Amino acid sequence: MTKLAGATLNQTALNWEGNHKHIAEAIKTAQKNKVEILCLPELCITGYGCEDLFLGNWIYDRALQELEKVRPLCTDIIVAIGLPIKFEGRNYNTTCIIKDTEILGFYVKQNLANDGVHYEPRWFTPGISEKVDKITINDKTYDFGDIVLEFGDIKMGFEICEDAWREVRPACKLYEKGVNLILNPSASHFAFDKTIAREELVVTSSKNFHCTYLYANLLGNEAGRMIYDGEILIARHGTLIQRNNWLSFQDVELIYADVDFSNENETYPAPSEYARDKNTEFLKAETLALYDYLRKSRSKGFILSLSGGADSSSIAVLVAEMVRRGVAELGVDLFLSKAGLSSIDSRDINEIVSAIFTCAYQGTVNSSEDTFNSAKELASQLGATFYHWLIDEEVSSYTKKIEKAIDRPLTWEQDDITLQNIQARARSPIIWMLANINNALLLTTSNRSEGDVGYATMDGDTSGSISPIAAVDKHFIIGWLKWAEQELGYSALSHVNSLQPSAELRPLENKQTDETDLMPYHIIVEIEKLAIKEHQSPLEVFKALSLLNLETDDLLKQHITRFYTLWARNQWKRERIAPSFHVDDFNVDPRTWCRFPILSGSFKEELEALNNY
Repeated sequence: MTKLAGATLNQTALNWEGNHKHIAEAIKTAQKNKVEILCLPELCITGYGCEDLFLGNWIYDRALQELEKVRPLCTDIIVAIGLPIKFEGRNYNTTCIIKDTEILGFYVKQNLANDGVHYEPRWFTPGISEKVDKITINDKTYDFGDIVLEFGDIKMGFEICEDAWREVRPACKLYEKGVNLILNPSASHFAFDKTIAREELVVTSSKNFHCTYLYANLLGNEAGRMIYDGEILIARHGTLIQRNNWLSFQDVELIYADVDFSNENETYPAPSEYARDKNTEFLKAETLALYDYLRKSRSKGFILSLSGGADSSSIAVLVAEMVRRGVAELGVDLFLSKAGLSSIDSRDINEIVSAIFTCAYQGTVNSSEDTFNSAKELASQLGATFYHWLIDEEVSSYTKKIEKAIDRPLTWEQDDITLQNIQARARSPIIWMLANINNALLLTTSNRSEGDVGYATMDGDTSGSISPIAAVDKHFIIGWLKWAEQELGYSALSHVNSLQPSAELRPLENKQTDETDLMPYHIIVEIEKLAIKEHQSPLEVFKALSLLNLETDDLLKQHITRFYTLWARNQWKRERIAPSFHVDDFNVDPRTWCRFPILSGSFKEELEALNNY
């Protein structure tokens, strides 16, 4: 029997001390459990998210210094550990293999991720299949490239993350060479349903290449936007034999399996299952991301302008659940100390929530009693500190000044957008004051559907430090809140779940709703999938959606036209979205997924072709 283990680590870009501590803890835990082969995640020495610092030189020198600190720890164990290496003037993403404190060689990643949120070719050079060079480090020479290692009954090869997701992949050659163990150290970001695809990949790989396949991913919100789920999977000959509990609040998790490489027919018990529905995934990913962002930014809490609507209510629930989930897993003391909040002396969950989470309802004459009660009762049930005030005085002051300057009154008939936006913007300065007073992060409430069509006030509801839900659509948020009311027991959500989403910026008698201003949210979802994710033209989108009979063709054309028109007009807003978490398989943040010109022809001819069809 050989004991194999994967470990997930919650690393931070350039946090040398913290990263080393987690690596050392994983190695020590593995040794304590008599693990013989340990796989650590991709680029875990530096952190995956160092971005353009990988274009410099010093980071490679420092990575080697850190490797030298790790090497002596690896007594009586084989450890695969990820780090960047500079070789002959080029940068490489590698895994170093250490056996009993001695370096055996470096595997070089051959396929660099260059889609969606990834830009690895900007920083690294791909390795070449079956090519092995010699690299000299500290006067010692090691194999560097597509290496294969042998230990008794074990013939071990490697794939790093993206390597495994290509049709032509290193495992194809490893199978021809008789490799029976493949290690895959990864930095694979979280996205809805990705765990299902990843498990299928690992299990299928172990079957197709007749091997034991060990996969170890990074964990947590490493550098701000990407969330890593910390998944560890071990499969053998088409059967999953081990899996960990993903999206953990722990800094280090390790899971192992005993494998008899001399026995082809050995059977293994199935690992335990866990909930992987989209609502649960969203809850777990967002709460972990919020906790890591809070502690790694050295902030003391969160501030939220709680309107009583769906977006701000969903964020409020996520912050409260961050505390509840984190305390449940870590215990109160560790939860607070990790977050730098040990000054909070309460052990009561609601009091902890109150100490780190403050909400404010900022009403106007256009706000309803319904949304005020929605906000107040939800804050009370969550345990958040709650304030409320009116901003009519500020709105009036701004309005009178501009009316005097232009020498005419502002009216809803002539100045609708102006009068709406000043209300949203007038809320920003005072809520920022609260954030500054508390040394806290101001949470913005824009969702992806609003980002699509620019249905948000720049420097108003887009104003803040971080935008937790900017990568998910409003249709999902509405459904998730109903799930949270039932499954998480937040009965106060019954108020928001009974309301039609509304900006409440026009006079109440206008009965303003978001979907009247825009289009039904479920229609936006269907259009954006094809228009943004699949990069299709307006006519292509129409032809595809017309077959679904979502609405009449005439109305569908109107909605597609409105979507593309608003999309093209509002790229400048998307350029200024606060940092957001990547949780779906696409988003509209131009800094991570979707680039679009700020100035363009606005699809003029393409929309003419649609409406003439």
